[in-house]
Amino acid sequence: MHIEYGADLAPLNTFRVPARASALLRLRSPGEARDLLRRPALLARPVLVMGGGSNLLFTADWEGLVVLPQMLDREIIETQGDTVTVAGGAGESWDGFVRWTLGLGLGGLENLALIPGTLGAAPIQNIGAYGVELRDSLLWVETLDLRGGRAERFYNADCGFAYRDSVFKREPGRRLITRVAFRLSRKPELELDYGEIREELAAGKIADPTAAQVAAAVSAIRRRKLPDPAQIGNAGSFFRNPVVPEAQAARLREEHPAMPQFAAYGGVKIPAGWLIEACGWKGRRSGDAGVHAGHALVLVNHGRATGSQIASLAQQIQASVADRFGITLEPEVRIV
Repeated sequence: MHIEYGADLAPLNTFRVPARASALLRLRSPGEARDLLRRPALLARPVLVMGGGSNLLFTADWEGLVVLPQMLDREIIETQGDTVTVAGGAGESWDGFVRWTLGLGLGGLENLALIPGTLGAAPIQNIGAYGVELRDSLLWVETLDLRGGRAERFYNADCGFAYRDSVFKREPGRRLITRVAFRLSRKPELELDYGEIREELAAGKIADPTAAQVAAAVSAIRRRKLPDPAQIGNAGSFFRNPVVPEAQAARLREEHPAMPQFAAYGGVKIPAGWLIEACGWKGRRSGDAGVHAGHALVLVNHGRATGSQIASLAQQIQASVADRFGITLEPEVRIV
């Protein structure tokens, strides 16, 4: 088990902001992960478990231990008729894992194609896109409790999933996810009625799509709308879409007739990108910290922005939206 001290974290976060970790540990096997439990001196420090660094903003150095789960494996566990259970190691690329399942002729994850990050990080955020969430097909998550020193398996109902939330997110640094399993289908019920999926398929003259064709459509939409972190530093959607009570939504509809609203999660979801754009932030920048010109929900690093500068811009946006609409935007990105 190799520990790197004073590790440079800039190449490991998609915002590409400068930061260092007092210690960095890469775990390449379940055995190495279990060995970590035998190192109480390491775990006595603050622990940050990172995935692909695509949902993280460093505003300072991490004065503790950064753990990078890099376990790689993909496996078909069980087949029952058209239902197939698959699992993968926490270090697998999320999009790579999705495309592997599609290559097996399995559906269920196609609407989540091209989301950046790793397989192990996906349950923490309960990632979602185009009408589908990870919890819709997740079977179980295997973890190591870094405080209790034991292995645990969390089935779907144990994970406390909510909108971009889970028990893992609510207790950061406690559990290290090592493996994730999904129950998928050879005959999936495709979700086509969210966003521009049907329009994208129609443009390609696809009337009866496969899961792989839906994934291709979703990927094309995402590439058009969202900037590539390899080209400009960003972490995708910076804020969660707020969900407000119906009474508040009704008042907002009356005051702002053009405001889009959708029933969701026991309330009404309002697109955060619309709110930010309505406040005039789209395309604006403060030094090298900016709001993407193509999608107001994405904050970007134009080159040399620090995490603190991006966080300051986010706070200005929050204050602006709260002042105009009475809505408090919550970051989807974890700020450390």
